Order: sequence, then structure tokens, then C-alpha cells
Amino acid sequence: MKCPKCDNVMQKVSVEDIEVDCCGNCEGIWFDLREHDHLKDIRGSEDRIDMGDPAKGDQMNAVRNIHCPRCTVQLVKLFMHDQTHIKYEQCATCGGVFLDAGEFTDFKQMTVAEKVKRVLVPFR
Repeated sequence: MKCPKCDNVMQKVSVEDIEVDCCGNCEGIWFDLREHDHLKDIRGSEDRIDMGDPAKGDQMNAVRNIHCPRCTVQLVKLFMHDQTHIKYEQCATCGGVFLDAGEFTDFKQMTVAEKVKRVLVPFR
């Protein structure tokens, strides 16, 4: 599979029974439907799949017009509901998600303020 951001060939990495695709160039990660949610609950999963530099990930957020590596439709830019500083891309067709370098680790490490906000401001 080719990386949707930099077109580099991605490598498969397994954590327990979940396999994701990691880019050795831009250090982004492709998750098939809901894999990022499942991996969020697995202790140490970020150490196996997200070894990228968050500064590099911030730079890659500027890349526009990227397409799903599975079904080739244009990915939609979104942000995490509970962590609005995390911007990611998702495929409206297959539900796959692309996180830039460092974003999965950030996604797993919700701050105290973000946890309080989750309780006080329910999802709408």
C-alpha cells in the first residue's frame, strides 16, 4: 500500500491481532475501520506503531488533496471530538483513518482537561 500523504510504500506492523500500515518516510499511520480505537486501549501500542516526530506530523498536516489508499476517494479532513487539536483524515467510503507522525500517541494520552471536558460537555 502507498502512503496517502507522501506516496511512499507503507510497511505492515502488528500489535496483538491488529495490523496497521506505517510510512517510513513521513511516519504517518493508516488504520482500517476503527483500528485506531481498538489500539487506543492496548497498553504500549503507541510504542510499536507511532515512533514519528510530532513536528514532522505537524508539517504533514499541510498536505492537501490526499486519497484513500484502499478505495482511492478523496479523504476528508476532520478533528478528534475530545481532542480538537488533533487533525486527521478519514475515508467516507471505507472508514479508514490516517494519522500523521505523533498523532496516535497524542490520541492515546488524553490530558486531564480533555477528560474533564468529555464529562462536562457530552457528545452532540
